[in-house]
Amino acid sequence: MALIVQKYGGTSVGSVERIEHVAEKIAAFGAQGHKVVVVVSAMSGETNRLMELATAIQPQPDCRELDVLLSTGEQVTIALLAMALKKQGVAARSFTGGQVCIRTDAAHNKARIVSINQQRVSEALDADEVVVVAGFQGIDEHGNITTLGRGGSDTTAVALAAALKADECQIYTDVDGVYTTDPRIEPKARRLDRITFEEMLEMASLGSKVLQIRAVEFAGKYNVPLRVLSSFEDVAVEQTGTLISYEGESMEQALISGIAFNKDEAKLTVQGVPDHPGVAHQILGPVGAANIEVDMIIQNVGADGSTDFTFTVHRNDFQRAQTVLEQVTKDLGAREVSADDKIVKISLVGVGMRSHAGIASQMFEILANEGINIRMISTSEIKISVVVDEKYLELGVRALHSGFGLEQSIEVSQ
Repeated sequence: MALIVQKYGGTSVGSVERIEHVAEKIAAFGAQGHKVVVVVSAMSGETNRLMELATAIQPQPDCRELDVLLSTGEQVTIALLAMALKKQGVAARSFTGGQVCIRTDAAHNKARIVSINQQRVSEALDADEVVVVAGFQGIDEHGNITTLGRGGSDTTAVALAAALKADECQIYTDVDGVYTTDPRIEPKARRLDRITFEEMLEMASLGSKVLQIRAVEFAGKYNVPLRVLSSFEDVAVEQTGTLISYEGESMEQALISGIAFNKDEAKLTVQGVPDHPGVAHQILGPVGAANIEVDMIIQNVGADGSTDFTFTVHRNDFQRAQTVLEQVTKDLGAREVSADDKIVKISLVGVGMRSHAGIASQMFEILANEGINIRMISTSEIKISVVVDEKYLELGVRALHSGFGLEQSIEVSQ
């Protein structure tokens, strides 16, 4: 018998029929003798509907009242799921985030979990009830309702699993695991049996949409085994999904575990910047002050003592960043700003890079053989990222996937 925390997202509970299907899956786990805590999101589209109502009244909604409004989406789902479980003959009880004392800071719309008092959940579990908890929400020290922002339900599930010392946290979504890359780009993409927290963090930060970064960070910090599974599989189908955990001694790691990509990149270059100490701060200081996040950075030194300073930002921030840099260019006496929003970032991720040389050169050779020019390069201990023209995204991903043999399974030594 195990204690399992399961999380179901908005598409998984997007209709009454899907909620009843989820109830069947949960009942099957309970029938095997497991204790189950379930965290759910709002029904698909509900949060957007509530947001539209808010902005129709107040274009920039009051943050506190917006949290009160948005939190009702999950409250609807927990009640319906508890009813569906009772219809299955399963004892169940629903709780809002506040009722199970998920305490957060006071940052409305993007709060962070500070603590959880698991007493009420434990009491319900001891009474052999399935506990259904609203994801995405909590309360601050003054009793105000807060929401956790993007990926908040994943974070709620992982935090509950950590507080309860659960055996596993299962994230049910619309895919059956983590793949070597997006199967929509490369049909030969292979589902991974397992991946490390480090690799999943890199893939999530580099564009993989399977899990949110905050949830993976939380799981890694508290050593909560995460498993990604499909909520749409038949109840009778036994799934293994992808297990995310620390690297085990018996794990035979491939050189590369996956290829992530990000279509939301834009590149800006300040040309002819006088090369002197502090110039990087003079450029990036105003960009940061405008609340624009910078990703990759390259600085070159020319023969005439001037430098070209290049960096990437999210495409949504592209126009604002360009406006900021126009003023910076005048202040510095630089030549001009050049900009390009038709680029993408492609990244190789794998803990096997730590102990193997030549990965970068192999990557560059594969891309060169396809006639793909590399604009920027960034590396860390377990990843290599390159920026290329947007038109080469699919070709680049497929070439790298094939070149590193990611369609092939690796044997796990026991």
